[in-house]
Amino acid sequence: MSEAAPVSSRLPVFPWDKLAPYKATAVAHPDGIVDLSVGTPVDPVPELIQQALIAASDSPGYPTVWGTEALRDALTGWVERRLGAVGVAHENVLPVVGSKELVAWLPTQLGLGAGDKVAHPRLAYPTYEVGARLCGAEPVVYDDPTELDPEGLKLLWLNSPSNPTGRVLPKDELTRIVAWAREHGVLVFSDECYLELGWEAEPVSVLHADVCGGTYDGIVAVHSLSKRSNLAGYRAAFVAGDAAVLGELLQIRKHGGMMTPAPVQAATVAALGDDEHVAEQRARYARRRTVLRAALEAHGFRIEHSEASLYLWATRDEPCWETVAHLAELGVLVAPGDFYGPAGDRFVRVALTATDERVDAAVARLS
Repeated sequence: MSEAAPVSSRLPVFPWDKLAPYKATAVAHPDGIVDLSVGTPVDPVPELIQQALIAASDSPGYPTVWGTEALRDALTGWVERRLGAVGVAHENVLPVVGSKELVAWLPTQLGLGAGDKVAHPRLAYPTYEVGARLCGAEPVVYDDPTELDPEGLKLLWLNSPSNPTGRVLPKDELTRIVAWAREHGVLVFSDECYLELGWEAEPVSVLHADVCGGTYDGIVAVHSLSKRSNLAGYRAAFVAGDAAVLGELLQIRKHGGMMTPAPVQAATVAALGDDEHVAEQRARYARRRTVLRAALEAHGFRIEHSEASLYLWATRDEPCWETVAHLAELGVLVAPGDFYGPAGDRFVRVALTATDERVDAAVARLS
Protein backbone atom coordinates (compact mmCIF):
# COMPACT_ATOMS: atom_id res chain seq x y z
CA MET A 1 0.00 0.00 0.00
CA SER A 2 1.46 3.37 -0.98
CA GLU A 3 1.57 6.15 1.56
CA ALA A 4 -0.51 9.25 0.91
CA ALA A 5 1.44 12.35 -0.07
CA PRO A 6 1.85 14.82 2.80
CA VAL A 7 -0.58 17.74 2.76
CA SER A 8 2.35 20.16 2.64
CA SER A 9 3.21 18.79 -0.82
CA ARG A 10 0.12 20.57 -2.16
CA LEU A 11 1.44 23.94 -1.03
CA PRO A 12 3.94 26.35 -2.57
CA VAL A 13 7.30 26.98 -0.91
CA PHE A 14 6.84 29.38 2.00
CA PRO A 15 7.88 32.58 0.20
CA TRP A 16 9.43 34.50 3.06
CA ASP A 17 12.22 31.92 3.38
CA LYS A 18 13.58 33.18 0.04
CA LEU A 19 14.28 36.60 1.56
CA ALA A 20 16.81 35.30 4.12
CA PRO A 21 20.03 36.13 2.20
CA TYR A 22 18.77 39.63 1.36
CA LYS A 23 17.86 40.18 4.98
CA ALA A 24 21.40 39.18 5.96
CA THR A 25 22.75 41.83 3.56
CA ALA A 26 20.45 44.49 4.98
CA VAL A 27 21.30 43.57 8.58
CA ALA A 28 25.00 44.11 7.78
CA HIS A 29 24.39 47.81 7.02
CA PRO A 30 26.41 49.97 9.45
CA ASP A 31 23.23 51.65 10.70
CA GLY A 32 21.26 48.39 10.82
CA ILE A 33 18.34 47.07 8.85
CA VAL A 34 15.18 48.96 7.97
CA ASP A 35 12.69 46.13 7.58
CA LEU A 36 9.83 47.19 5.31
CA SER A 37 9.06 43.66 4.12
CA VAL A 38 6.48 42.12 6.46
CA GLY A 39 3.47 44.27 7.36
CA THR A 40 3.63 43.64 11.09
CA PRO A 41 2.67 46.50 13.44
CA VAL A 42 5.46 48.05 15.51
CA ASP A 43 3.60 50.74 17.45
CA PRO A 44 2.27 50.18 20.98
CA VAL A 45 -1.05 48.51 21.72
CA PRO A 46 -3.31 51.36 22.89
CA GLU A 47 -3.52 51.60 26.67
CA LEU A 48 -7.31 51.18 26.90
CA ILE A 49 -7.03 47.88 25.00
CA GLN A 50 -4.23 46.65 27.23
CA GLN A 51 -6.29 47.52 30.29
CA ALA A 52 -9.31 45.61 28.94
CA LEU A 53 -7.10 42.57 28.36
CA ILE A 54 -5.66 42.79 31.87
CA ALA A 55 -9.08 43.20 33.46
CA ALA A 56 -10.24 39.99 31.77
CA SER A 57 -7.05 38.04 32.46
CA ASP A 58 -8.64 36.00 35.26
CA SER A 59 -10.50 33.78 32.78
CA PRO A 60 -10.14 30.18 33.96
CA GLY A 61 -13.07 28.77 31.98
CA TYR A 62 -13.39 28.01 28.29
CA PRO A 63 -14.59 30.87 26.10
CA THR A 64 -17.32 30.27 23.55
CA VAL A 65 -16.67 30.16 19.82
CA TRP A 66 -19.47 32.66 19.14
CA GLY A 67 -18.10 35.01 21.79
CA THR A 68 -19.71 36.87 24.63
CA GLU A 69 -22.89 38.85 24.17
CA ALA A 70 -20.84 41.99 24.76
CA LEU A 71 -18.50 41.02 21.94
CA ARG A 72 -21.35 40.31 19.55
CA ASP A 73 -22.93 43.65 20.46
CA ALA A 74 -19.60 45.35 19.73
CA LEU A 75 -19.25 43.58 16.39
CA THR A 76 -22.77 44.31 15.18
CA GLY A 77 -22.59 47.92 16.37
CA TRP A 78 -19.28 48.54 14.60
CA VAL A 79 -20.41 46.89 11.37
CA GLU A 80 -23.47 49.13 11.24
CA ARG A 81 -21.67 52.31 12.33
CA ARG A 82 -18.49 51.94 10.30
CA LEU A 83 -19.48 49.87 7.27
CA GLY A 84 -22.89 51.33 6.48
CA ALA A 85 -24.63 47.99 7.03
CA VAL A 86 -28.23 47.84 8.25
CA GLY A 87 -30.14 45.39 10.42
CA VAL A 88 -27.08 43.44 11.59
CA ALA A 89 -28.00 40.78 14.17
CA HIS A 90 -25.84 38.54 16.31
CA GLU A 91 -26.38 35.77 13.76
CA ASN A 92 -24.57 37.96 11.21
CA VAL A 93 -21.24 38.05 13.08
CA LEU A 94 -18.62 35.54 14.17
CA PRO A 95 -15.24 36.14 15.84
CA VAL A 96 -12.25 34.25 14.43
CA VAL A 97 -8.73 33.57 15.67
CA GLY A 98 -7.02 36.06 13.38
CA SER A 99 -8.00 36.55 9.76
CA LYS A 100 -5.19 34.42 8.28
CA GLU A 101 -6.55 31.34 10.05
CA LEU A 102 -9.96 32.05 8.55
CA VAL A 103 -8.60 32.56 5.04
CA ALA A 104 -6.49 29.40 5.14
CA TRP A 105 -9.16 27.06 6.49
CA LEU A 106 -12.36 28.56 5.07
CA PRO A 107 -12.57 26.37 1.94
CA THR A 108 -12.09 23.26 4.10
CA GLN A 109 -14.76 24.43 6.56
CA LEU A 110 -17.13 25.12 3.68
CA GLY A 111 -16.73 21.50 2.59
CA LEU A 112 -14.96 22.30 -0.67
CA GLY A 113 -12.65 19.83 -2.36
CA ALA A 114 -11.66 18.23 -5.65
CA GLY A 115 -13.68 19.60 -8.55
CA ASP A 116 -14.47 22.89 -6.81
CA LYS A 117 -12.89 26.22 -7.72
CA VAL A 118 -11.80 29.08 -5.46
CA ALA A 119 -11.12 32.41 -7.19
CA HIS A 120 -8.86 35.21 -6.03
CA PRO A 121 -7.28 38.32 -7.60
CA ARG A 122 -4.32 37.79 -9.93
CA LEU A 123 -2.17 39.81 -7.53
CA ALA A 124 -3.10 38.61 -4.07
CA TYR A 125 -2.29 37.61 -0.54
CA PRO A 126 -0.84 34.07 -0.97
CA THR A 127 -3.10 32.48 1.65
CA TYR A 128 -6.13 32.56 -0.67
CA GLU A 129 -4.36 30.03 -2.90
CA VAL A 130 -3.11 28.08 0.12
CA GLY A 131 -6.66 27.72 1.45
CA ALA A 132 -7.83 26.23 -1.84
CA ARG A 133 -4.90 23.84 -2.04
CA LEU A 134 -5.32 22.65 1.55
CA CYS A 135 -8.73 21.19 0.73
CA GLY A 136 -7.84 19.98 -2.76
CA ALA A 137 -9.87 22.63 -4.59
CA GLU A 138 -8.57 24.43 -7.66
CA PRO A 139 -7.38 28.03 -7.20
CA VAL A 140 -8.16 30.31 -10.15
CA VAL A 141 -7.07 33.91 -10.66
CA TYR A 142 -8.96 36.81 -12.18
CA ASP A 143 -8.64 40.41 -13.28
CA ASP A 144 -12.42 40.90 -13.35
CA PRO A 145 -14.32 38.16 -11.49
CA THR A 146 -17.44 38.61 -13.63
CA GLU A 147 -15.45 37.27 -16.59
CA LEU A 148 -14.89 33.93 -14.82
CA ASP A 149 -16.72 30.77 -15.80
CA PRO A 150 -19.09 30.28 -12.83
CA GLU A 151 -19.28 26.52 -13.41
CA GLY A 152 -17.82 24.84 -10.33
CA LEU A 153 -16.89 28.19 -8.77
CA LYS A 154 -17.86 27.88 -5.12
CA LEU A 155 -15.94 30.71 -3.45
CA LEU A 156 -14.94 34.14 -4.73
CA TRP A 157 -12.40 36.17 -2.76
CA LEU A 158 -12.47 39.94 -3.09
CA ASN A 159 -9.76 42.08 -1.47
CA SER A 160 -10.29 45.82 -1.20
CA PRO A 161 -8.13 47.62 -0.24
CA SER A 162 -5.76 45.18 -1.89
CA ASN A 163 -2.73 43.54 -0.39
CA PRO A 164 -0.23 44.07 -2.04
CA THR A 165 -1.27 46.84 -4.45
CA GLY A 166 -3.45 49.08 -2.25
CA ARG A 167 -6.08 49.24 -5.00
CA VAL A 168 -9.63 50.08 -3.87
CA LEU A 169 -12.69 48.68 -5.63
CA PRO A 170 -15.24 51.48 -6.20
CA LYS A 171 -18.76 51.07 -4.87
CA ASP A 172 -20.30 50.56 -8.31
CA GLU A 173 -17.79 47.83 -9.13
CA LEU A 174 -18.51 46.02 -5.87
CA THR A 175 -22.23 46.29 -6.56
CA ARG A 176 -21.79 44.80 -10.04
CA ILE A 177 -19.66 41.91 -8.72
CA VAL A 178 -22.11 41.08 -5.92
CA ALA A 179 -25.02 41.05 -8.37
CA TRP A 180 -23.10 38.73 -10.73
CA ALA A 181 -22.13 36.37 -7.91
CA ARG A 182 -25.69 36.15 -6.62
CA GLU A 183 -27.00 35.49 -10.12
CA HIS A 184 -24.64 32.52 -10.44
CA GLY A 185 -24.87 31.24 -6.85
CA VAL A 186 -21.23 32.04 -6.04
CA LEU A 187 -20.38 32.75 -2.39
CA VAL A 188 -18.43 36.01 -1.95
CA PHE A 189 -15.95 36.57 0.87
CA SER A 190 -14.57 40.11 0.88
CA ASP A 191 -11.27 40.62 2.70
CA GLU A 192 -11.54 44.17 4.03
CA CYS A 193 -8.78 44.13 6.65
CA TYR A 194 -7.30 47.44 5.42
CA LEU A 195 -10.61 49.27 5.12
CA GLU A 196 -9.71 51.83 7.82
CA LEU A 197 -6.58 52.83 5.89
CA GLY A 198 -7.79 54.68 2.82
CA TRP A 199 -5.54 57.55 1.70
CA GLU A 200 -6.54 58.66 -1.79
CA ALA A 201 -9.80 56.70 -1.95
CA GLU A 202 -12.54 55.85 0.53
CA PRO A 203 -12.84 52.07 0.78
CA VAL A 204 -16.37 50.67 0.80
CA SER A 205 -17.50 47.42 2.40
CA VAL A 206 -19.38 44.73 0.52
CA LEU A 207 -21.87 44.99 3.42
CA HIS A 208 -22.73 48.62 2.68
CA ALA A 209 -26.44 48.91 2.01
CA ASP A 210 -25.80 50.52 -1.39
CA VAL A 211 -23.68 47.52 -2.44
CA CYS A 212 -25.68 44.59 -1.11
CA GLY A 213 -29.16 46.11 -1.12
CA GLY A 214 -29.55 45.64 2.63
CA THR A 215 -29.47 41.83 2.43
CA TYR A 216 -26.45 39.68 3.25
CA ASP A 217 -27.39 36.62 1.20
CA GLY A 218 -24.26 35.13 -0.33
CA ILE A 219 -21.78 37.69 1.03
CA VAL A 220 -19.43 37.81 4.00
CA ALA A 221 -16.88 40.48 4.96
CA VAL A 222 -13.62 39.69 6.77
CA HIS A 223 -12.20 42.22 9.23
CA SER A 224 -9.14 42.33 11.44
CA LEU A 225 -7.94 44.47 14.33
CA SER A 226 -4.28 43.72 13.58
CA LYS A 227 -3.56 46.86 11.57
CA ARG A 228 -6.16 49.39 12.80
CA SER A 229 -5.44 48.72 16.49
CA ASN A 230 -1.93 47.15 16.46
CA LEU A 231 -3.37 43.83 17.64
CA ALA A 232 -1.57 41.38 15.35
CA GLY A 233 -0.24 39.65 18.45
CA TYR A 234 -3.75 39.26 19.87
CA ARG A 235 -5.19 37.37 16.85
CA ALA A 236 -8.40 39.40 16.92
CA ALA A 237 -10.61 39.29 13.84
CA PHE A 238 -14.17 38.56 12.77
CA VAL A 239 -16.46 37.88 9.85
CA ALA A 240 -19.86 39.44 9.19
CA GLY A 241 -22.61 38.77 6.69
CA ASP A 242 -24.75 35.84 5.57
CA ALA A 243 -26.30 34.28 8.69
CA ALA A 244 -26.68 30.84 7.10
CA VAL A 245 -23.00 30.69 6.12
CA LEU A 246 -21.82 31.95 9.50
CA GLY A 247 -24.17 29.56 11.31
CA GLU A 248 -22.61 26.63 9.48
CA LEU A 249 -19.10 27.90 10.24
CA LEU A 250 -20.07 28.34 13.89
CA GLN A 251 -21.11 24.70 14.17
CA ILE A 252 -17.92 23.46 12.55
CA ARG A 253 -15.71 25.76 14.59
CA LYS A 254 -17.40 24.62 17.80
CA HIS A 255 -16.36 21.06 17.02
CA GLY A 256 -12.86 22.26 16.17
CA GLY A 257 -12.47 24.33 19.35
CA MET A 258 -11.61 27.47 17.35
CA MET A 259 -12.16 29.90 20.20
CA THR A 260 -10.96 33.47 20.55
CA PRO A 261 -9.44 33.68 24.06
CA ALA A 262 -11.68 35.43 26.58
CA PRO A 263 -9.20 38.26 27.36
CA VAL A 264 -8.87 38.92 23.61
CA GLN A 265 -12.64 39.08 23.29
CA ALA A 266 -12.71 41.74 26.00
CA ALA A 267 -9.90 43.64 24.31
CA THR A 268 -11.81 43.53 21.02
CA VAL A 269 -14.85 45.10 22.66
CA ALA A 270 -12.66 47.96 23.93
CA ALA A 271 -10.93 48.40 20.56
CA LEU A 272 -14.13 48.57 18.53
CA GLY A 273 -15.68 51.01 20.95
CA ASP A 274 -12.93 53.62 20.54
CA ASP A 275 -12.18 55.58 17.37
CA GLU A 276 -9.52 57.91 18.81
CA HIS A 277 -6.70 55.37 18.79
CA VAL A 278 -7.54 54.45 15.19
CA ALA A 279 -7.21 58.09 14.13
CA GLU A 280 -3.89 58.38 15.96
CA GLN A 281 -2.52 55.28 14.26
CA ARG A 282 -3.75 56.46 10.87
CA ALA A 283 -1.82 59.70 11.40
CA ARG A 284 1.38 57.75 12.11
CA TYR A 285 1.01 55.71 8.95
CA ALA A 286 0.05 58.75 6.87
CA ARG A 287 3.25 60.54 7.84
CA ARG A 288 5.40 57.48 7.08
CA ARG A 289 3.64 56.99 3.77
CA THR A 290 4.23 60.60 2.71
CA VAL A 291 7.97 60.61 3.38
CA LEU A 292 8.62 57.10 2.03
CA ARG A 293 6.70 57.75 -1.18
CA ALA A 294 8.60 60.96 -1.85
CA ALA A 295 11.94 59.27 -1.18
CA LEU A 296 11.17 56.29 -3.40
CA GLU A 297 10.00 58.48 -6.26
CA ALA A 298 13.11 60.66 -5.95
CA HIS A 299 15.18 57.46 -6.10
CA GLY A 300 13.66 56.50 -9.45
CA PHE A 301 10.68 54.42 -8.40
CA ARG A 302 7.18 54.65 -9.81
CA ILE A 303 4.29 54.02 -7.40
CA GLU A 304 1.17 52.37 -8.78
CA HIS A 305 -2.24 52.10 -7.08
CA SER A 306 -1.39 52.39 -3.34
CA GLU A 307 -4.42 54.59 -2.68
CA ALA A 308 -5.06 52.63 0.51
CA SER A 309 -3.59 49.97 2.84
CA LEU A 310 -0.22 49.80 4.57
CA TYR A 311 1.96 49.38 1.49
CA LEU A 312 3.47 51.18 -1.45
CA TRP A 313 3.46 49.14 -4.67
CA ALA A 314 6.67 50.30 -6.31
CA THR A 315 8.68 49.52 -9.44
CA ARG A 316 11.90 50.52 -11.18
CA ASP A 317 10.83 48.58 -14.28
CA GLU A 318 13.26 45.76 -13.55
CA PRO A 319 12.92 42.21 -12.17
CA CYS A 320 11.71 42.46 -8.58
CA TRP A 321 14.62 40.49 -7.12
CA GLU A 322 17.07 42.99 -8.63
CA THR A 323 15.19 45.72 -6.80
CA VAL A 324 15.21 43.70 -3.57
CA ALA A 325 18.99 43.22 -3.89
CA HIS A 326 19.55 46.91 -4.65
CA LEU A 327 17.62 48.06 -1.60
CA ALA A 328 19.20 45.41 0.62
CA GLU A 329 22.60 46.96 -0.14
CA LEU A 330 21.17 50.16 1.32
CA GLY A 331 20.05 48.23 4.40
CA VAL A 332 16.37 48.35 3.39
CA LEU A 333 14.42 45.10 3.12
CA VAL A 334 11.23 44.95 1.02
CA ALA A 335 8.99 42.16 -0.28
CA PRO A 336 9.39 41.04 -3.91
CA GLY A 337 6.22 41.42 -5.92
CA ASP A 338 6.25 37.86 -7.20
CA PHE A 339 5.33 36.70 -3.69
CA TYR A 340 1.82 37.83 -4.69
CA GLY A 341 1.72 36.23 -8.13
CA PRO A 342 3.71 36.25 -11.38
CA ALA A 343 2.06 39.53 -12.40
CA GLY A 344 4.04 41.25 -9.64
CA ASP A 345 7.45 40.19 -10.88
CA ARG A 346 8.61 43.76 -11.63
CA PHE A 347 7.31 45.34 -8.43
CA VAL A 348 8.19 45.39 -4.75
CA ARG A 349 5.87 45.90 -1.80
CA VAL A 350 7.13 48.48 0.68
CA ALA A 351 5.45 48.33 4.09
CA LEU A 352 4.77 51.38 6.26
CA THR A 353 5.16 49.26 9.39
CA ALA A 354 8.45 50.51 10.79
CA THR A 355 9.09 53.04 13.52
CA ASP A 356 9.43 56.71 12.61
CA GLU A 357 13.16 56.48 13.34
CA ARG A 358 13.62 53.52 10.97
CA VAL A 359 11.46 55.10 8.25
CA ASP A 360 13.53 58.27 8.47
CA ALA A 361 16.68 56.14 8.18
CA ALA A 362 15.32 54.59 4.98
CA VAL A 363 14.48 58.02 3.60
CA ALA A 364 18.03 59.22 4.29
CA ARG A 365 19.53 56.19 2.54
CA LEU A 366 17.33 56.66 -0.52
CA SER A 367 18.30 60.31 -0.92
